[in-house]
Amino acid sequence: MTTPRYAELQVTSHFSFLRGASSCDDLFAQAAALGIEALAVVDRNSLAGIVRAHQAAKDTGIRLIVGCRLD
Repeated sequence: MTTPRYAELQVTSHFSFLRGASSCDDLFAQAAALGIEALAVVDRNSLAGIVRAHQAAKDTGIRLIVGCRLD
C-alpha cells in the first residue's frame, strides 16, 4: 500500500504581519520531516517571503507553490 501524496496549499510565514510565526526555513524543514511534497506560501498582501521560500524549497527538495492572499 502506498502512502497518499500531500501538498499543503495555505502556509503563512512570518512575512504576514500578526498572522504567521515561522520562517520559511522552519516551514520547509518541518514539511520535509513530515514527508510533505509541496508547500504553497501564501502570505497576506505580500510576496516578500518568496525569495527565502524559494531557497528553502531548493535546500529541502520540496516543491514551492507561490501565492498571495489579498485582503
